[in-house]
Amino acid sequence: MKNKHWYDYLWIWSVVYFGLGFFNILFAWLGMIDFIVPLLFAVFGGNKGFCNRYCGRGQLFALLGGRKKCSRNRPAPAWLASKWFRYGFLVFFLTMFGNMLFQTWLVAGGARSLQEVIKLFWTIKVPWGWTYTAGMVPDWVAKFSFGFYSLMLTSALIGLIVMVLYKPRTWCTFCPMGTMTQGICMLKKGKENE
Repeated sequence: MKNKHWYDYLWIWSVVYFGLGFFNILFAWLGMIDFIVPLLFAVFGGNKGFCNRYCGRGQLFALLGGRKKCSRNRPAPAWLASKWFRYGFLVFFLTMFGNMLFQTWLVAGGARSLQEVIKLFWTIKVPWGWTYTAGMVPDWVAKFSFGFYSLMLTSALIGLIVMVLYKPRTWCTFCPMGTMTQGICMLKKGKENE
């Protein structure tokens, strides 16, 4: 049996993150850690160390799909790992992130009111009002929380679906953060070789 390290338990972070957001939407801001840290690894380390070792979501899928046998453990279709799909999904994901930021900006400017709703798969509205008491923070802070939690929850659900259908870490083959960090690493390696 291999020795366990502290980072082998980072899957707990994913569970805690979604649990905290279920009870108080403002905890959604903690998800920015999952956006910033992988980019820092890529920019300063020139590697995908975060994805390979520290990603709590990838660990959670490995745990559920592998050790807990919640995966059919079949190879994913090749197109899921293809360059066009990975970069297309990244563009789509960044577009949805940009739209969320724009909606937050509209609320901050008073052009739109705060909606206490989580959107699953960018379309299905799920009332989530119990997680926030109006006036706790400026409305734009809450709007970002609802939007960001929607994005994180939707991507987790996509990951769980492909985990069940295919191999446990199939999500990792087209994860937008993985695609971005891979692109950064390739750019860094290209500059080093010049």
